[in-house]
Parts: sequence; structure tokens; C-alpha cells
Amino acid sequence: MIKISKILNTSYVLIVAFFVLDGLPSFDIKSQSIKSFVYFGVLIGTPLILILNIIFVKQKVITLVSTALPIIILILIILFGPVKILFTKGSWCTQEIIYQNKHVSFRTVEFQIQDVGAFGYNKRTVQVFYLTTFFMIISDVPSGIEKSVEWVKLDKYENELRLKSQ
Repeated sequence: MIKISKILNTSYVLIVAFFVLDGLPSFDIKSQSIKSFVYFGVLIGTPLILILNIIFVKQKVITLVSTALPIIILILIILFGPVKILFTKGSWCTQEIIYQNKHVSFRTVEFQIQDVGAFGYNKRTVQVFYLTTFFMIISDVPSGIEKSVEWVKLDKYENELRLKSQ
């Protein structure tokens, strides 16, 4: 049981790390399935890991250490509200690639939308640097980009949101 507990706690720490990274303003999880797994993993995994650690970990010092993170996350979930967390779990979908960098092809300027359910869509235009197809770093669009020689105007329509719904 101790081996299973270690595996579950390690998995939980990784899920929380991705959750915290996704909360940063410059990092986004592009894949909706990974993002949903991370968000539901935090919401459902927190009380489960907390109960598992309280019941099955017998050494008091290890119990205190292994329950600290789930307790902190549980308090944050209660403060922010689970419904608000669920509404932010939508990934940003590329609608249009406006510019592409001449030297680094996976660095683009994109118009993106995020489906927030009954509240409609969030929209943004950002500079995107793809780490992988699942993760990206975003930043503000540099000023004067239309005059810059290192950016090529593409105006390529993608509509990833429509592709995900099919």
C-alpha cells in the first residue's frame, strides 16, 4: 500500500505543478484533454489524496508532510470556488495565425478564443511560442510588428474550436 501511496502522491504533485503553471499568465496548456485532466485531478484528487494520506500513512511526521499540500490546495479551492475553477478549464483555441516568425516557425502571433460555457467566449491576440503541441508560452504582441522584417504576415484561418467540436 505504501508503494501505491507514493505513486499517487507523486502523480498528485505533478498534477498540482501543471495546475500552478497553467495559472501563470505566460504559460498555457494547449491540449483540452490534458487541461481537463489536470483541473479535475486537482478538484477530485485533493480530497482523495488527503484522506488516503490520513488513513494509510502511519508515521506522524510523514503524515503531516504528505497532508500539507492537499490541505493548502483544498483551502485554495474553497476560497476560489470549484465552479470558478471549472469555468477556467477551457483551453485557448487558435482561430487565426496572423504572423509567423521567419527564423523560428513555432513562434507566431495568433488570435485565440476560449469557450467559457454559458458565458460565451474570451478572446485575445497574443504572441505564442510552442514548447510542444500540448504546451505554449504566451506574451503580448510586440509593438511595430507589422513593420518588422523578422515577422511574415500569414492571416491563416484555423478555427481549432470548430475542429474540436466535431
